[in-house]
Formats: sequence, C-alpha cells, structure tokens
Amino acid sequence: MSWLGKMIGGTIGFALGGPLGAVAGAAFGHTFVDKKEQRYLSSSPGTHESLSSNEEAQLVFFTAAFSMLAKISKADGKISQNEISAVETFMRQDLQLDLNSQQTAINIFRQAIDSNESFDAFAIQFYSVFKTQPNIIELMMDVLLRVSAADGDISNKEEAILLSATRIFNYSNANYTRLKSKYVRETNKYYAVLKCDETSSNEEVKKQYRKLVTEYHPDKIEAKGLPEEFIKFANDKFKDIQEAYENIKKERGI
Repeated sequence: MSWLGKMIGGTIGFALGGPLGAVAGAAFGHTFVDKKEQRYLSSSPGTHESLSSNEEAQLVFFTAAFSMLAKISKADGKISQNEISAVETFMRQDLQLDLNSQQTAINIFRQAIDSNESFDAFAIQFYSVFKTQPNIIELMMDVLLRVSAADGDISNKEEAILLSATRIFNYSNANYTRLKSKYVRETNKYYAVLKCDETSSNEEVKKQYRKLVTEYHPDKIEAKGLPEEFIKFANDKFKDIQEAYENIKKERGI
C-alpha cells in the first residue's frame, strides 16, 4: 500500500476531511485537512506529497471499513471476543495485511470506537466515494454482516445499523436478505451468493451467474484502483460465485 506509507510517515499535505478524516488523523498521529483548504496547502509549498485519486479512494475504503466495523461491534454495548476474532480474520486472511497494516487497522478501529461520530456518518462518507461501484458496496455489506453474526446471531441493535447501511448504500432489501443468509440461516446460502432464490428458473440462475462473474472478474476489480489486499478480498468473492453456481448446477442436474 503506497498510500499507507505516506500516511504513517506523515509526508502528505492532506488526505480527506469529514468523520473519516478525523479518525484517520487520530490513528496516524498527525492532522489531515480537507484538500479544499487552499490556505493550508499554500502555506508550505513543495513540502508535502499528495495522494492520487485512487489512493484517496483506497484510504476511504480502508478507514471506513474498520470505522464501521468498530461501531457495529459496539452496537450492543460491548465487543465480544468472537467479533474481535472476525475482524482479525478479515485483516489477516481476507485482506492479508502485513503487521504494520494490521496495526494501522487496529488503531483506526480503536479510534472509531471512541469517536463521537455515528456509524451513519462513516457510511455516508464511504458511499459518497463508492456509490457508482455496487460490487464494492456488496463487499462492505458482506463483512459488516459477517462480523455482526460472529456471535452466532445478529442482535436487534446490530440489525438496526445494518438496515441503516442498506438505506444509505441504496442496497435492496432482497439483496440484504440473501446476503444475510450466508451467516444467519434463512435460505440456501448458494442462492444467496448468486442473489437469486430456489424458485428461480435455470435460465435465471445462469443469467445471474454470468452477470456476477462479469462484475467480480479479477481484471475488472483490479481496474478499480483498489490495493492488492482488497483485490484479494474481491477475488475470494469471485470464487464464492463460482462455487455457488457449481453446487446449484449439481443440485439441479443442470
């Protein structure tokens, strides 16, 4: 993560404003200012390095993910060991973060827990950057659900936050129900992955499979400018889609 080195070293002149900027600034130990604050930028010409647009998007994703996970983990008043383990699994296995990046993620998580900002504030800023990328929205909803269900069930307070996320992200109730069933048994998880159900025709299943394979193809995800750790996470989603389709084909004898 080239942008992460810039954050840790404090060599950037600005990154992002808003609630995510406040959390990131506290986590990295130095102040970020919004790039619109020209007075700051002009006061020290040539002394700071800026982030590219892709790097800024990466920073938003990284900060938003661990900030929102912190808020939803604390939703019922305490953070359980199972929830901590789920976040650690996300860091180490899904994102394959190195030790420095893991520590940065932990710092962001801790800062967000104590932040006066709400889950919704973080979610709104995240959505403002990724609203035209539904597959990124899907990945974020997936990990939020996974951590929420880490204790074996989703509490009413966690559910309220998740439903708030669906509204902010313009994520349909049908997609939410199907995604939720991966972690809380409601319907066949393979149909949930393909965003269809057991009443769908063979042609509908095939059509949905082809659509998702196109959206989550590794080449297309890489073109979004995400860091390789998040590309790995998206590639796992691609594998889940293929596995789900193979299981449904076998079940239906397609």
